[in-house]
Amino acid sequence: MATRMNLKPVSVKQLVQSRFVRDLPIVVAGCAIGALGIDLFMVPNGLAAGGLTGLATIIAELSGRVGVPLPIGLQTIVMNALLLVLVARTGGLRYVMQTVTGFVLFGFFTDLFAPLVMPLEDGNLMLPALWGGVLVGVGLGLVFRCGVNTGGTDTIAQIISRKTGIAVGSAVMAIDVAICAASAPVFSLTNALYTALSMVLSGYVIDLVVDGGVKQRAAFIISTDPDGIAHDVLHGMERGATRIQARGEWTGEERPMLFVILDKREVPILKAIVAQHDKNAIMVITDASEALGEGFKELGAEG
Repeated sequence: MATRMNLKPVSVKQLVQSRFVRDLPIVVAGCAIGALGIDLFMVPNGLAAGGLTGLATIIAELSGRVGVPLPIGLQTIVMNALLLVLVARTGGLRYVMQTVTGFVLFGFFTDLFAPLVMPLEDGNLMLPALWGGVLVGVGLGLVFRCGVNTGGTDTIAQIISRKTGIAVGSAVMAIDVAICAASAPVFSLTNALYTALSMVLSGYVIDLVVDGGVKQRAAFIISTDPDGIAHDVLHGMERGATRIQARGEWTGEERPMLFVILDKREVPILKAIVAQHDKNAIMVITDASEALGEGFKELGAEG
């Protein structure tokens, strides 16, 4: 059943000044790189890349056997357009524009490059699986880093999640595994296994590109000398520190806790500062995949 979308109006001035427009050349380049990986390495070697592109690859192979050519890129555009209608998006018109831009460009380049590239077919599936995964990962990573997406299994996963309560991430994984398994009888079990390897590598590369190779760390520090540690963090490391009032549940003692966001290369410096002031301090350091605001990426940069 179709659900009405909540489309928030976006002025022309907001659109022109938005990050979406500024990053459009990167989105175009990312879609082109990803599509090149599909056409050069995946499709000619019978590797269904997962998602709607993988499903379209299977359909194109089956239809081609009966003499009916179905372009992979056009298939993904049609499937994504139909799926987009079925999902209510709270992100508004901007989100819809970003999604449509992503899957239309990716589908367009997939069909554009299909007759132009020289497929590398030598019977060895390892190199196509690896290089296909790398190129698709780099391309999609650039697209995702700009706040754009290419639709696909994410949209299907949201529909499944709303109907069943299954987490979106789990649904995406289940769909990709199902498509990969479905490619086995069409191509071969060997091809399906190499496809799975390519999908894992692609996901890893996407994470590297989106994170930019740099992850922040979040540190929580409980010490008897919070003033000294905070002073050195502020003036020595030139990092901000937030004091949070905490209470030990066992002792009932009130004690401030410092919260610091820093680059992973600065972790040894922070450890040295804390050890200098309080060797018995408690410090917890965890990954922070993204930090927004003053001193980090601009908050609301995507809008």
